[in-house]
Amino acid sequence: MLISSSNSYSQSNSDLVNISSAKKINLKKFTQNGQIQIYQSSYRGSYSSIIRDSLRNAALGRKVLLVQFMKGGVKQGITNSVKLCGNLTWLRSAHSFDQYHSEEIENNPNIKKSIHESTYELWNFCKKELLSGENDQIILDEIFLAIEMKIIDKDDLISTLENRFISGDVILTGTDIPKDLLLMANQITELRS
Repeated sequence: MLISSSNSYSQSNSDLVNISSAKKINLKKFTQNGQIQIYQSSYRGSYSSIIRDSLRNAALGRKVLLVQFMKGGVKQGITNSVKLCGNLTWLRSAHSFDQYHSEEIENNPNIKKSIHESTYELWNFCKKELLSGENDQIILDEIFLAIEMKIIDKDDLISTLENRFISGDVILTGTDIPKDLLLMANQITELRS
């Protein structure tokens, strides 16, 4: 979008916006959103290259948000995020799926509820970040497992991605990726062992 203070241009070109110098506003508008990239693998734990790239981007001055939905054990949560390279914010769930065997989760409603609440809290934080325009790159690690476990709603993710406001890329990782999300992707990378 081009901003002009001359009326003659704005009348002949609908892409121009007339703003008087007395009422200038600071607009933050990206010409386009970054790409949606999906990294899929048949097994969990295969995304070390993405984490390496996020560190490199942060070291180069890009603001990066890395959220690991199903990793934990460090009781991070939103309030205890880790900052690396000054630009990388790394979040893990306060109470995570990886701390237990699947039978323990299914047999203990309190554990299951705590994991779901903690993961959903991360998702709500991510939604705000995707809509804020504050990050250059956002990585949602194992978000598809959270969808498969019915913690995060697939349609909520799709809607948030459609309305995102980020100049850089959004990277989604996981197994069993819903077809709707595959169709949204600009790039799909399959990682093999």
